[in-house]
Amino acid sequence: MTTRRQFLNQVALGAGASMVVFKMDAVAKAIEAIENIPPDKSASELASDETFWGRIQSAFDVDRTLINLNNGGVSPSPKVVMDTFKRYLDYSNQAPAYYMWRHVEPHLETVRQKLAANFGGNTEEIAITRNASESLQIIQQGMNLKEGDEILTSTQDYPRMLTTYNQMERRWGIKLVQVKYPTPLINKNDYVEAFKNGITEKTKALLVSHMCFLTGQILPIKEVCKIAHEKNITVICDGAHTFNHFPYKYSDLDCDFFGTSLHKWTYAPVGTGMLFVKKDLIGSIWPLMAAPKEMDSNIRKFEEIGTHPAANHNAIAEALAFNEALGVDRKAARFRYLHLRWINRIKDFNNVKFRLNIDDQSNWCGLVNFYIDGVDVPKLVDYLLSKFKIYVVPIIHDEYKGIRVTPNVYTLKSEIDLFGDIIVKVAKGEIKEVMELQ
Repeated sequence: MTTRRQFLNQVALGAGASMVVFKMDAVAKAIEAIENIPPDKSASELASDETFWGRIQSAFDVDRTLINLNNGGVSPSPKVVMDTFKRYLDYSNQAPAYYMWRHVEPHLETVRQKLAANFGGNTEEIAITRNASESLQIIQQGMNLKEGDEILTSTQDYPRMLTTYNQMERRWGIKLVQVKYPTPLINKNDYVEAFKNGITEKTKALLVSHMCFLTGQILPIKEVCKIAHEKNITVICDGAHTFNHFPYKYSDLDCDFFGTSLHKWTYAPVGTGMLFVKKDLIGSIWPLMAAPKEMDSNIRKFEEIGTHPAANHNAIAEALAFNEALGVDRKAARFRYLHLRWINRIKDFNNVKFRLNIDDQSNWCGLVNFYIDGVDVPKLVDYLLSKFKIYVVPIIHDEYKGIRVTPNVYTLKSEIDLFGDIIVKVAKGEIKEVMELQ
């Protein structure tokens, strides 16, 4: 169990000891709650402890006039993270060429070490970027591909990554191949087989998502990687939605490249991301922005983007300390608990469809997609926002449609219950204005 002293020490290391000045009013409650967790109380038992989570919620400075159930796009940071971020900005601004470059920027190496420890990779395999898209495009556009080479992915991968390959098709003549897999995915082997059957002698790389951003489906990446590696094909993993979302390490994936955003479930400032590249593959990838030849095998070549603020990436250390103290296993248990409060109320309605296998919790965590037959998705999303200030995301895909719901640790039980009250009425057909026109 992380103690109060250990947490404060972690935060101090992340910020730089000479710059630590705390406003402890909000974060102290969270720290006290964490250190007082009974050692025999499991994550699942703690998930429904509203006194504990009330203390955690106090660490976030959020607008309670809005029920934000769209944390999958970007999440608020805890107050301690934002205070550190602002402190670094103010400190750097006194003389940026001196304080930012000489004092603040060198702390990046501490952040790199902490990210490596958190992910389970080597420090020399971790680059700090601005988001998952940048991380993944570094790999996509940095590979030595030629006309006729094939990239294999699915129809449910992230549009920005697909657009990148579409442009590479026009520019270099490569070919993007997309396989389909069932939604909901009842048998995970169907996903593995879809990729296995899509591989040809021209396949050079696979792009896979650890979690489908559309549905919240957690996908069997390690099994796909095994098949690809047997054929000497590299695997790029889009982990935008999974890092610090639920417990896992790099060894649970075994991919060659991994990109994620840290402003989602890690709670770092907006504009922070991470890229993992297997050490023996660094030299084979060209950076998006040019780096000198001497850096060919150096992971830092992917960070050569010119002048940029150091405050963003240094505040990552605060976010990692917060996650470590709280425990990602406890976060994941809380996410599932909050979801089940509304899911269990509607799952037996014949007209309710979930876009993942709700009955198997290894399939999902904090991101869930559902649909109600006969309901107009955009209308329901607008209704929730205009009438109740509940913010969710409409998903309209070629293969299905639904509503994506993503609460977070600061979400109140009463907020998720209000959402459930409304959805029950919709499922019963009591809210006519959200129904599709016949």
